[in-house]
Amino acid sequence: MPVPPKLLYLTGQADCLTLPSIAVVGSRAMTPYGAAVCRYVVEHCVRAGFAIVSGLATGIDAVAHETTLLHHGITIAVLGGGTDEAVIFPAAHRQLAKRIVTAGGALVSEYPSNTVALRHHFIARNRILAGLSLATVIVEAAERSGAINTAHHALEANRPVFAVPGSIF
Repeated sequence: MPVPPKLLYLTGQADCLTLPSIAVVGSRAMTPYGAAVCRYVVEHCVRAGFAIVSGLATGIDAVAHETTLLHHGITIAVLGGGTDEAVIFPAAHRQLAKRIVTAGGALVSEYPSNTVALRHHFIARNRILAGLSLATVIVEAAERSGAINTAHHALEANRPVFAVPGSIF
């Protein structure tokens, strides 16, 4: 049984956490095909009224957030460190984090202000990604990856997990 966080820290709109949401996660080393699948899935989820939850990581996570914003949806980034700008990781996504908040979304973490992201924080944050979402979509993931870890947490929480096994086009 997953251990829920004792407290969540949030920057942005707290009410977006009550929206029906879908987690979209996957490889940091995505292929062009993976990026295209992510854009397709996210666009349709946003059009159907779902918020998109992801981890602000390089690769599929960033594409999921960017695509949500492009289609005027709400996106929630679950972080492996504090939610304040100075410690957003990766640093290259600090502007993306600002845009998420400005567009009505949120940055969420179980770690307090100024907590630097550490490797073990990312594995722990995956249970929050799964817990905030009605379902999880995995796009391109290695057998031993954070995306697969998120899928395990979703299954433990009795939530559906969808995977992209091959070409959907």
